[in-house]
Amino acid sequence: MKAILSALAIAVLSAAVARAQEPTPMTLHEEPQSLPELVFADESGEPRSLDDWRGKFVLLNVWATWCAPCRAEMPTLDRLRERLGGEGFDVVALSVDRAGAGAVRKFFDEIGVKLPVFIDQDGTAIRALGLFGLPATLLIGPDGNELARLAGPAEWDTPEMVSFFEGIIVRELDQTGERR
Repeated sequence: MKAILSALAIAVLSAAVARAQEPTPMTLHEEPQSLPELVFADESGEPRSLDDWRGKFVLLNVWATWCAPCRAEMPTLDRLRERLGGEGFDVVALSVDRAGAGAVRKFFDEIGVKLPVFIDQDGTAIRALGLFGLPATLLIGPDGNELARLAGPAEWDTPEMVSFFEGIIVRELDQTGERR
């Protein structure tokens, strides 16, 4: 009987530990928060801003090639964009590498990521958004307001994360009657 109880206790503890290690979706803010205007560059050096994605949900990931956790999550962001990207949702991976867009393109090519290259060489985004470390990810609504923020890495393409983002997009459809 003792062996059965011990085995049961180990099974329950193992399940609890596994659940604690599973990625959890971002927690939505109680109220959307306004964001400062961010200007950064695309791979060709053309200026871009978050206004370019107005009308879509945007998952803005601020990262750098020298950040190991950032590097590890890039393939999951790429797969999330492949799965959900379109007229209502996009992923913007904004690198703060001082080495420039070439370093980011080289890294993306090495790992097979198809995300567009966006660069903020002087780190303006980190200061403007009040970030304290990398990676940092913001969920931005179609109106340009911040809906959620996550400090640290995540596995962005897990079933839980995909369901979380799909739920937000569907909720928007229900409220507006149209896909944004």
